[in-house]
Amino acid sequence: MNLEQKWLEDFVALAVTRSFSQAAAKRFVTQPAFSRRIRSLEEALGLTLVDRSHTPVELTEAGRLFLVTARSVVEQLGEAMRQLHNLADSQGEMLQFAVAHSLALSYFPGWLASLRAQGEPLRSRMVATNVGEAMLALREGRCDLMLAYHDPEATLQLDPQLFPSLSLGNSELIPVCAADEHGQPLFSLHSSEPVPLLAYSSGAFLGRSLGLLLRERNLRYITQYETAMAEGLKGMALEGLGVAWLPRLTVRRELASGDLLECGEQHWRVPLEIRLYQCALVHKPAVERFWRRLQKLHNGA
Repeated sequence: MNLEQKWLEDFVALAVTRSFSQAAAKRFVTQPAFSRRIRSLEEALGLTLVDRSHTPVELTEAGRLFLVTARSVVEQLGEAMRQLHNLADSQGEMLQFAVAHSLALSYFPGWLASLRAQGEPLRSRMVATNVGEAMLALREGRCDLMLAYHDPEATLQLDPQLFPSLSLGNSELIPVCAADEHGQPLFSLHSSEPVPLLAYSSGAFLGRSLGLLLRERNLRYITQYETAMAEGLKGMALEGLGVAWLPRLTVRRELASGDLLECGEQHWRVPLEIRLYQCALVHKPAVERFWRRLQKLHNGA
């Protein structure tokens, strides 16, 4: 029997909320994905844990019995991770960063290099992930800091009292495509034909901002390709397969070389803010020291 820790955490969340939609939001996943994970847990155990015929949902007798074990395992794992993190911190272990895919290559290395140039001797370990998973890792103490684009209107928000942040800089989401044989954009946003769109998949953080823009501008398009990763969309744009809205940081080299061209005016851009987050509930001396030094660097002190 192979049980995943996240399934146990999902099950505990469902037991608390008694709602698949609320539990999915709490776990930062879509409801279909959450439902599949609960089903996977049931299949691994060979038991039906949830009575789905009731609203709110109820646990079966087996589910109520298993909940005791699930809670115990989740709590013990959480406590063990906290102790290990404290031990690692006392031994000068690296800081753990959860970084949004769209910033992992385009921003994070240069940011670390700039810190080192300013005299900040930072040892770090980075995991590239989607924003929802990064938020969850920060909440659960599986990372020390989270680096992501900030969207003030996103549904997945972090309480600023519990998860303070520092604004590190700004970028923007811009429409780009490959060049034609005359060095002009291969596609136009003003064409009478629908624009071939290289889109973010459902649930992708940058996709929400793009969706708002497309609705506001009433753009006619046909989705040619979807992925959650900006780098994946960049690769398809380079092949001339459509228009992608990408962070300027992600395509600065391709724009400089002319391999990609911006194919829209100012009103087709979406402003982006880069933020670093920490969790105020986790007191790790190394993180707190780094945060104070970063504040001084950022404020020019």
